[in-house]
Amino acid sequence: MNKTPPPGDRIAKVLARAGVASRREAERMIEAGRVAVNGKTIDSPALNVTAKDKIAVDGRPVSEPEPSRLWLYHKPAGLVTTTRDEKGRETIFDKLPDDMPRVMSVGRLDLNSEGLLLLTNDGGIKRKLELPSTGWLRKYRVRVNGRPKDEDFEPLRKGLVIEGERFQPMTVSLDRQQGANAWLTIGLREGKNREIRRAMEDIGFTVNRLLRVSYGPFQLGTLKQGEVEEVRRRVMRDQLGLDAEDKPGNPPKRPSRPKRKRPLVGKNPRK
Repeated sequence: MNKTPPPGDRIAKVLARAGVASRREAERMIEAGRVAVNGKTIDSPALNVTAKDKIAVDGRPVSEPEPSRLWLYHKPAGLVTTTRDEKGRETIFDKLPDDMPRVMSVGRLDLNSEGLLLLTNDGGIKRKLELPSTGWLRKYRVRVNGRPKDEDFEPLRKGLVIEGERFQPMTVSLDRQQGANAWLTIGLREGKNREIRRAMEDIGFTVNRLLRVSYGPFQLGTLKQGEVEEVRRRVMRDQLGLDAEDKPGNPPKRPSRPKRKRPLVGKNPRK
């Protein structure tokens, strides 16, 4: 005889929807004894909660989840993509506009990389877009030192194994030579740590600039360094689908309109 599942959603999912943390981070917060439900501290994420339950994190009440939102951010080089840095370096969150709500980054760009970074207030969206199964193509403009030939990049197109770690095949095009450097366009569907830099080093080239220009259908376009632009809800609906919480008859608040009227899906910029 099948048991009727308890009403509501798992506590970690609710915390993620409220923008407190990703589901995995929320589970760690629960195990650390930082989360209470109806005044009682819990130590396991195996708990369903409903809108009637009162949730607190570190003694502070968790507000009702806001509508899911997504932003495009042009990350400058020199910032780390973490909420805190043990070395005291500036993070992207130190530089975001003061009127931004609490957000999480979708994936990361390393310290010296720049370009498009997606930000969201919804841990569910963050998790969905980071899953390898999502398979969105990410494109980069990459400058390397040297005078490579197109055939030099065949190992990247076939897939590499570096120090026992398998890198999936990349798309690589040699765009132009500029003095002692060459510009490439590289596409990949996974985001391992320093993947492009490590792959280039393995075939004998050093990356001296790396700029992400697209993440799936979302384009960097003309967004300037340090600028943030919210994605229209219609575009979110088309590209991501609606969350189960966005029920008909109870539409979420409309996000503010972006400053520039430009398509979010289009051609990559050229430098």
